[in-house]
Parts: sequence; C-alpha cells; structure tokens
Amino acid sequence: MNFQSFLEGLWPDAQAAGITRRTFDAAFAGIGSNPAVIAAMAHQPEYGKPIRDYVNAIASPPRIDEGRRKAAEWAKTFSAVEKKFSVDRWTLLGIWGIESDYGSEKDTFDVVRSLATLATVSDRSGYFRAELVGALKMIQDDGIDRNHMVGSWAGAMGQPQFMPSDYLKFARSFGGDGRGNIWTSVPDVLALIANYLHQDGWSASLPWGFEVIVPAGFDYMHSRDSFAAWAKLGVMRADGAAMPSAGDAIMFFPTGASGPAFLVTENFNVIKLYNNSDVYALAVNYLGDRIRGGSPIRAAWPKVDIQLSRDQRIALQKKLAALGYKVNDFAAHIDFDLRDDIRDVQKKLGMVPDGNPTPELLGRLDELKR
Repeated sequence: MNFQSFLEGLWPDAQAAGITRRTFDAAFAGIGSNPAVIAAMAHQPEYGKPIRDYVNAIASPPRIDEGRRKAAEWAKTFSAVEKKFSVDRWTLLGIWGIESDYGSEKDTFDVVRSLATLATVSDRSGYFRAELVGALKMIQDDGIDRNHMVGSWAGAMGQPQFMPSDYLKFARSFGGDGRGNIWTSVPDVLALIANYLHQDGWSASLPWGFEVIVPAGFDYMHSRDSFAAWAKLGVMRADGAAMPSAGDAIMFFPTGASGPAFLVTENFNVIKLYNNSDVYALAVNYLGDRIRGGSPIRAAWPKVDIQLSRDQRIALQKKLAALGYKVNDFAAHIDFDLRDDIRDVQKKLGMVPDGNPTPELLGRLDELKR
C-alpha cells in the first residue's frame, strides 16, 4: 500500500479516537515507510536458534552480575513495588534485563514511523494500525514528546519495551514526577512491568516453575497435574528442594525428552502475555533465578537442537488444523494446548510424545490420514 494512501485511510480512525488534525499532521510530517523495519521483520531471535544458545546468551555471566548490582542499587524501590503489586523482584529483573539490559540498550527507531510501516506491510496490519493510533494518543493526551518516542523496529518503547496500548493501560508514575516515564525512570519502569504482570494474573503464591528430573519409564503423554501428583509419580526437583505444597504445573520439554525438563505454572503463561514465546519466558525466569543465586540448568542440552523457523511453525500449525486439531492462531505460537495435541500426533506416529515441535514431526505429518 502507498504510504500516503495509508495515512489518508488512517485519519478517520485517528479522528474517531479523538486525535486532532494538528496532532496527526505533525506526527507524520516528513516521514515515509522505513526499509530497515521491513528488513528487521525477517529476524526474530526466539525462532530457529538453538534454545541452549538463546537462553545462555540471555542469562550470561555479565548480565547476571549486573542484575545483582541493580537488585542492590534499587532494593528499596523493589521492596515498594513488590508490596504494591505482589510481583517478585527477580521476575522484574529478568524482564528488565532481557528487554533493555537494565536500561543500557538504547533503541533508535522512530516509533511512529515504525508502526506506520508495519501497518502497511505486516500480516498483522490491524494490530499495528491500532498501536499507531495509541502512539498518537500518547503524544496528544499524555504529553509525550514526539521526538522522544524512540523504540524497537516493532514499536516497543523504553526500558520495558512496551507497545503504546500497554503504556496507555499500565504506565504509572512511581518516581513522583506525575507521569509514567518508561525511558529514564527506573521506579516507573519497574512499576509498569509489575502492574502489567499483576493485572494479567500473576500469583505471588506460585513459582514460575523449576527444572525437574523425570523417573525411568515416565509416561510422556502425562503433561498436567498437581505438584503433589507429580511428586507421587516420582518427578523430583533438580535442585533437591521439595515440591510446592499446593498448585498445578505443566511438564515442559523445551528441546524434547532428551534435554532439560521443567514443571511450569500459570505464572509462566503470564510471562508469555508479555512476549508470546516459550523460549522467552524460560530465559526471563532462568535469568531471574540466576540473579537470585540459583544454580545453572543441570541437565545437558541436546548436542543437536534444530528449532523450527517461524514459517515452519506456521506450516505445522496449518497441518495440525487440517488434521482437526484446534489452533488458536496461525502466528507461530505453540501454546501448551497445542503441545498436548503434538503429543497425540507423536504417539500416533510412534515418536516419543514429548510435545516438542521438530522438523521431523513437520515432515511426517502428511503420513496421517485426514
């Protein structure tokens, strides 16, 4: 779509949202589509890269050490945020660390231009169009300086990498300046992340999860149960601690049965609302655990770990849907319901039913009758 034609079509939506013509024209003055954004669309680190490499790069020794320094530096702020939102500091540090390296990484993309570009070329154009209107509301209603609205190529802004709709919903002043500042105010950044997780259902009574050891002869079709039931089945925490006294958990094999195993709770899914990726959620929580003083992952990662690309994941989703399985979206997100369906398919194909989507599975789906 021609960029100018897109803007002409966007104006009625912006006007209906209360945006003035003056704000609209000023926001788009002198800009056009950004080729760098289009190029960046093809590269998303959660897809294709071996999980071991991704997780270890996120939870690197320098980032763990810096996280511990930040925990000490902002200890009073963390305590106040924990008291208000009931989200632990280690989770906040994990997200803060992965999103902007505790604020040290500085994005340079013009958010308005990025969102306008994505709204014209992305297969999620409706989403980015709505986010663009949200960015205009930030400028007009919240007094955010248009020239200060820099972020990632995808329009995520500030130290917590929030989209405009998230900012409008969750941002709050925690540093006393009267306005949520996600670019330079650490108290506001931490409060915003905590408020996001709190409102999305974070439970202070549950861990995110932990690494486990499964017993010999484990039934890989068994994916969901209470902690008490997992313990009765012989599943043990890798760190030797006791299972939580209450709560439920899902068995998660990020690289299949030959690699590390984890029991994860609903809090893991809350993290995925921040970024809908199992690998992202694992990396965030692992980083937080390491900052807190936890041990490295104990089980060995498989030597060969070929992850599906984004396009391959979508192809897998479409094939599963054609076989009659429910797929909630066709955007490469493999949720735990779909992993259970993958277990069913793997069992039919004589594979280990660990729920892990692999190139072999994708190649063999055509063997099943529709």
